[in-house]
Amino acid sequence: MSSPTSTPTAFRTAIVPAAGLGTRFLPTTKAVPKELLPVVDTPGIELVATEAAEAGAQRLIIVTSPDKRAVTEYFQPQPELEQTLKDRGKAALLEKVRRGPALIAAETALQERALGLGHAVGCAEPNLTDADDAVAVLLPDDLVLPHGVLTRMAEVRARYGGSVLCAFDVPREQISAYGVFDVTDTDDDDVKRVRGMVEKPAPDEAPSTLAAAGRYLLDRAVFDALKRIEPGAGGELQLTDAVALLISEGHPVHVVVHRGGRHDLGNPGGFLKAAVDFALEDPEYGPELRNWLVERISRS
Repeated sequence: MSSPTSTPTAFRTAIVPAAGLGTRFLPTTKAVPKELLPVVDTPGIELVATEAAEAGAQRLIIVTSPDKRAVTEYFQPQPELEQTLKDRGKAALLEKVRRGPALIAAETALQERALGLGHAVGCAEPNLTDADDAVAVLLPDDLVLPHGVLTRMAEVRARYGGSVLCAFDVPREQISAYGVFDVTDTDDDDVKRVRGMVEKPAPDEAPSTLAAAGRYLLDRAVFDALKRIEPGAGGELQLTDAVALLISEGHPVHVVVHRGGRHDLGNPGGFLKAAVDFALEDPEYGPELRNWLVERISRS
């Protein structure tokens, strides 16, 4: 078990589980992985990789199925395309094409069968080295804005050791849609010690209004815990069950309460909101889109 004095202040490896079928985006995802769908002009997987890289990650382990290798291939250089763009003087497009491969070293871990988030994270263990005392896990369906929560989580791990998760404070009437943390206070209002988790509680039974988001900074001990938990419904291994086991054994677990925003790329409605939000901030598309939206809403 880690101690605060032996725990590094950062992580070098980020894991992104991306083996799902993307059923809510069918029929598009028959041919195009959901993680490569563009938010304006940038795939969601690049947005998540950017967040990891800005927090210090050097490696991105994409856990995917054998027929979704295109997600990892996105981060490989394309010399012929780059040369064509260079020859045509398309400097801005060339910069965009080179951005992903230059961002982070991406590699694949295969998940042959979708058996839960815990199973997906466990599939990445053979890719780790002895230097990986902790790993970040980023769920690609969640865009957490602005960036910076992973850096804050690393600071909390450096102080307390163990594992650190991200939470949002949501209205109590909406809490039953989430996994909810049972917490105690620390001397920082936005950092809580976790005693346990409750999945989708009734609003009047929820132990708090702090809901789990798709960001984790996990001590290496989680991989041993994943080997010792029992599968749940559908034979799936749940990451929260492994974290709960660590808590029961005295492993420190904390949450950082993120006060920013969030987009859910896991369904078309959430994806559209993210696309509009990002497009409105884009200097090329934003002004025209804003005017069109005002005009369009006035006709509703």
